[in-house]
Amino acid sequence: MRLDISTRLPCTLDQAVSQVMTARLLQYVSYPLLLFKPVDAPQLPHTWTVGTHWVFLTLFGFVPLGRQAIVISMPAVETGFALRDAGHSRLIPVWDHVITIEPNAAGVVYRDRVEVRAGILTPFIWVFAQVFYRHRQRRWRRLAANGFDYGESGASTRNNL
Repeated sequence: MRLDISTRLPCTLDQAVSQVMTARLLQYVSYPLLLFKPVDAPQLPHTWTVGTHWVFLTLFGFVPLGRQAIVISMPAVETGFALRDAGHSRLIPVWDHVITIEPNAAGVVYRDRVEVRAGILTPFIWVFAQVFYRHRQRRWRRLAANGFDYGESGASTRNNL
């Protein structure tokens, strides 16, 4: 099943791209629904690199969801920027997420396009994805409107509310 959700952000293309490339933004926009903890490192990379990054996922910080591969690539686009996470896990074999960011007169249009395949669980995972990506975009809008001020304790997601 697929979802396609977009929002406008009051920032420049460069600002949005520089933010989307950080694990800090992922932690911020996902909180408190999902928390990501690296499997093989003390912390997530400061800047995402092309390749596979394994994380432990927890729902609301305490319900374990297992390991998830974040598989980063940067497909070419005609205008703007794109980042793809061809994610997968045992629970969800396909979590293919493409982020696009395109400039417009008021800032940028940020879009999440996601394909989810999880067998019999697909409809339930898709409903969760709808809630999750709307939550993420709401947090993105708040952060962009605030000049990407994560607060004093920006490294700690729990303090970024």
